[in-house]
Amino acid sequence: MADLPPLDALRVFDAAARRLSFAAAAAELHLTASAVSHRIKALEAQLGLVLFERLTRKVRLTPAGRAYAAAVADAIAILREATRRLAAEANRPLTASVTPLFGARWLLPRLARFEAAHPGLTVRLISTTRMADFATDGVDCAVRFGKGAWPGLTAHRLMSLDYVPVCAPGLARQGRLKSPNDLKRFTLLHAEPTSEAWRMWLLAAGAVGVDPESGQTLSDTTAVIQAAIDGNGIAISDRKFIARELKQRRLVTPFSIDMPSGGAFYFVYPDGRAGDRRIAAFRDWVLKELARAPV
Repeated sequence: MADLPPLDALRVFDAAARRLSFAAAAAELHLTASAVSHRIKALEAQLGLVLFERLTRKVRLTPAGRAYAAAVADAIAILREATRRLAAEANRPLTASVTPLFGARWLLPRLARFEAAHPGLTVRLISTTRMADFATDGVDCAVRFGKGAWPGLTAHRLMSLDYVPVCAPGLARQGRLKSPNDLKRFTLLHAEPTSEAWRMWLLAAGAVGVDPESGQTLSDTTAVIQAAIDGNGIAISDRKFIARELKQRRLVTPFSIDMPSGGAFYFVYPDGRAGDRRIAAFRDWVLKELARAPV
């Protein structure tokens, strides 16, 4: 197969073929007429064909030149459209699906720092407990909770999750929380979708007579934490996500038993998309933020 001519030569030929003038092509491309003539001659030499008839004050395409001009024009149009689409893709907002807990308690308070560091990149967050379908949901990346093994996805571990009961100080001061068994007298708070958190913790704590499914179920973890702050029951969470409330004594931990969940949060995206500069920038920033200050 013959080597392809340089793209620069094809652009010069395309301009000259459209304008039927080396001088006009030179003006369009900000070249000299002699430079255009030289490139056309080099192209003709490479192809072994005469593309233009040189007349007194103009040029005219030969039959081979006309056929080649049509093919080159189509090829340049395809390249131009592909370039436009790639540029549009590279500049479109990054859509990230995140769990409500990670999104509200860790990501949102820090997101302004990412936007300041990447002024040309907009992040669109979808807060949901539903596992995103990368093929149909228009999602570029996600933060998922689990074991880190999802077929077809690249996963970067972010942080583990340890369960501990928390409640308002006033509720704890009532003096009826001497042991985990006493939880049966209180409202256990759950977030949709319900998890095994309470069951795992009660089992680890050796609690007897406490129904892990009893209590009140709210829409998400943010609502559960607020309900606990308001004294409406006892929530179960990870200290990392309620550090501010614990420091301000808006929440307390009545028991010093932290139960590892066995899972972790992961930053995930489809295999083969590591080269997406938007995903790479967001991933690297999240990992750097975690290394700098996990909470």
